[in-house]
Amino acid sequence: MYKIAVVGDKDSVLAFKALGIDVRVAYEKEDAREAIDSLANDGYGVIFVTEELADKIEETIERYNNKIIPAVILIPSNKGTLNIGMNKISENVEKAVGSNIL
Repeated sequence: MYKIAVVGDKDSVLAFKALGIDVRVAYEKEDAREAIDSLANDGYGVIFVTEELADKIEETIERYNNKIIPAVILIPSNKGTLNIGMNKISENVEKAVGSNIL
């Protein structure tokens, strides 16, 4: 059974701790990259990352998008959405279905 974690700024991810999800706080790209790589190496199956942080580490996110596990999923931060996550979902749906049905 795989574990779930979330990476982002403290205000955005702290609530996930109450749900039993492992939380890694990161503000800078080096800290985020290190946290994601560490979680991936520790056998996490799903890693949620705030869009704001993911925007700073696009190459790391892209590296994990080419792998089955872990699934790196972008979520909005407490400041709102940048639509990066939804755009990525739309791209994947279009690849799978042949047209954007969203």
